[in-house]
Amino acid sequence: MSRLRQFLPGIAIIVLLIAAWWLIVVTTRSVIFPTPWQVVTGTVELIRDGTLWMHIGASLGRVGAGFFLALAVALPLGLWMGWQRGAYDTLNPLFQILRPISPIAWIPIAILWFGVGNASPIYLIFISSVFPMVVQTVAGVHTIEKRYLRAAENFGVSRYKLFTQVVIPAVLPQIIVGMRIGLGVAWLVVVAAEMIALRSGLGYLIIDSRNAGNRYDLVIAGMIIIGLIGLMLDGLMRLLEGLKMVRWRYAH
Repeated sequence: MSRLRQFLPGIAIIVLLIAAWWLIVVTTRSVIFPTPWQVVTGTVELIRDGTLWMHIGASLGRVGAGFFLALAVALPLGLWMGWQRGAYDTLNPLFQILRPISPIAWIPIAILWFGVGNASPIYLIFISSVFPMVVQTVAGVHTIEKRYLRAAENFGVSRYKLFTQVVIPAVLPQIIVGMRIGLGVAWLVVVAAEMIALRSGLGYLIIDSRNAGNRYDLVIAGMIIIGLIGLMLDGLMRLLEGLKMVRWRYAH
């Protein structure tokens, strides 16, 4: 019951927004913008013909490939830059120049290099995810409390053990924050890339529904599905905060 009370305000807001949406569409007698029920029936239509699962699978597959590729690069690179001052001084200016560039701005370059196919959105997801994870990992190493390092040195801990048993566990909470940010940005970018350069995925579903007969019920359905999947992906990332090796850094 306590957990139900916790979610009641959020559920009430969503119900009110849906009711307002329905009332505005009915009052204005819009012939283009759909009612909530039309969105539901459009979603059922996509489920029945199997189109929805195909598009969801395509988007998730691209996000998974690009995100895990970025993770494999960002973690060792971020730890190295945070641990070695020379690496940080050398690479940080380049990262600070590239990081503010919108991932959308890379779309023409991605198409030029990789063509129209899965490689282009995977590259865009990689570019969008790798920077926040590197930055958070470096920040995590730089903010380690010095007493941990001094205590390890006083006990004669080798540099390898200091890095693997002190530095990495201490930086894990920051790594998870970077992963959450990176995954959120990756989910945004894949939808934009699919609208421009692909013929599958939730982004393509939205733009194709708009172009093929103004099916705004499917457009809104695609938007809601993108939001729900994004919420679930963030929830999966938050589960990592409950790991024993990470939980000690969180107040809750």
